[in-house]
Amino acid sequence: MLLLGLIIVLLAQANITINYNKYKKISVHNKITGSEVARMILSANGLDNIYVVETQGDLTDHYDPKRKVIRLSYDIYHGESIAALSVAAHECGHAIQDKENYSFFRMRSMLVPIVNLISYLGYVGLIIALFVSVVGYIKISIGILFATIVFQLVTLPVEFDASKRGKEQLKILNLIDDDEAEGCRKMLFAAALTYVAGLLSNLLQLLRLIMILGYNRRD
Repeated sequence: MLLLGLIIVLLAQANITINYNKYKKISVHNKITGSEVARMILSANGLDNIYVVETQGDLTDHYDPKRKVIRLSYDIYHGESIAALSVAAHECGHAIQDKENYSFFRMRSMLVPIVNLISYLGYVGLIIALFVSVVGYIKISIGILFATIVFQLVTLPVEFDASKRGKEQLKILNLIDDDEAEGCRKMLFAAALTYVAGLLSNLLQLLRLIMILGYNRRD
């Protein structure tokens, strides 16, 4: 189960890397950048209060609902590729979710501090349990994994919906043609699969730990 979970995650990461490297080399016909696309989508949806800024790293793009900022990595911010437009539009999808009070987006935002607290306390507990009881260690690990899985289950519809909204905006505003739209779909689908892979991997690990706990109790 441990190996299978690792393979699933690695395959998903390889898939997004391949698609990202492919589509960041294909320029869109109108030669607009990711930052320009983000600004157009935000303005079209009455979100001129949201800033679009450049951030460090590769594929570190995200929307910050607290500060009302969309942060785009260098290649996405300055890029004129299908990948750049796809990622920028996706992050704008999150901003639109925020504006429209999309239920799963709100739920995920509320869960973030709770999951972070559980993880922090859980890891402290793991260190203590390591010196006390193997069964206690396993139980705490199960608790942390369960909280993570709940968060991932809420995250999945948020990410798929943001991609859907982003693609719709690109078409409505005539920012991409039909061929580019297909590339955008493949790029965003590959990105979404990484979330699915992460969930499946953690479900396998949860099942593995539950089975180990059962064996220990029988012993």
